[in-house]
Amino acid sequence: MRRNTQIRRTVSAALLALAVVGGTAPTAQADEPGTPASAEDTAQFTGIARAYLQKRAEAVTALSAELPPSAPEDVSPGLAEVLEADFDALAEQGRVLEGVNGGYSRAEVELLVDQATVSGSTATVEVTEDTKLHYPDPQPGEPAYEEYSLPHTLTYAKSLDGTWELTNDQARVDWTGPAPTTQLTQPVDVPAPDSEAEGDKPVTAHTEHDGLDMPTEEPDPTSGYNYGNMASYADRHWKRTNSDYRVYPNDCTNFISQAMRAGGWGMTSGSAMSRKDNSKWFYASFTWTTSYTWAGAENWYWFANKHSKRTRMLSNVWHMGKADVLQADWKRDGIIDHTMIVTARNANEVYLTYHTPSTHNKKLSTILAQYPRAWWYAHRT
Repeated sequence: MRRNTQIRRTVSAALLALAVVGGTAPTAQADEPGTPASAEDTAQFTGIARAYLQKRAEAVTALSAELPPSAPEDVSPGLAEVLEADFDALAEQGRVLEGVNGGYSRAEVELLVDQATVSGSTATVEVTEDTKLHYPDPQPGEPAYEEYSLPHTLTYAKSLDGTWELTNDQARVDWTGPAPTTQLTQPVDVPAPDSEAEGDKPVTAHTEHDGLDMPTEEPDPTSGYNYGNMASYADRHWKRTNSDYRVYPNDCTNFISQAMRAGGWGMTSGSAMSRKDNSKWFYASFTWTTSYTWAGAENWYWFANKHSKRTRMLSNVWHMGKADVLQADWKRDGIIDHTMIVTARNANEVYLTYHTPSTHNKKLSTILAQYPRAWWYAHRT
């Protein structure tokens, strides 16, 4: 597999271009609250949305090389213009990833309409997109696809002939982690919760891959932790959250803490008075009685590695095994922004799962190509 500097620069350029272009066009919003849409209108909204999201997903697959992507039907002229540029950049992203790791062979999109309301000639539709981006030629035991679940707010306008046109698409999540490959934007800034300064972190993990013979350090069987349970928990709850826990706006580290607990990590004692203490790790019924280390990426790092020594740092991200944890500092400002868990690996690839947005079995090589300037912290759990 080729993971050279030029490829990473090209992917990064596509990311920055899409951060400016976006995937939406402005539209007038209704002043009056909407009423539930009729079954006939809802069916039309669903068909338009499904065609649009399928085309968007296909733009990053091998299909786009054979059939150049174009804006779907039933979108407004303003949105069509935006989507033409958007799809071209996504197609370039797909071609680059094909050189990195084979890219994606095809896309499979399912859609659930959560709510549809109409106010005059404007409609607002809340949908959840569940997409699978299939990998080419997966071997037995390897993940067959990357998948993600993403909520959208779609806006429609009624045209003069009485039909509906899609005018706007707004993903309903401020992602801290790598965005779905079909929704390329930079992660949002996530300030670290207030806590005492812990000093400088060790040197970040290397990202060079030396091929099939890259060594993999195996988890310590004497640790007492169940790594299979950690990874299985992530496989089970990457999309369907566990009702035993609340969901945070930036949920990546909350999700990882749950997985670690499922694998045997015990909570420490603690209270509202000690929740800022990075040597504490506990979950309770309220946010103000739960430790910062539970759901804050930066704080989790210090608890896991320094205070509890439940993890140790790996020198290379490619040394990670199943249930190991990878953290990212997107801006290289010394504050960790995002946390992910390894749910599968083979001799040539590591697959990561995370929340915000909900993503399952995304290739490490894809993430490294998309974010070449990030600092990485690889934890042996």
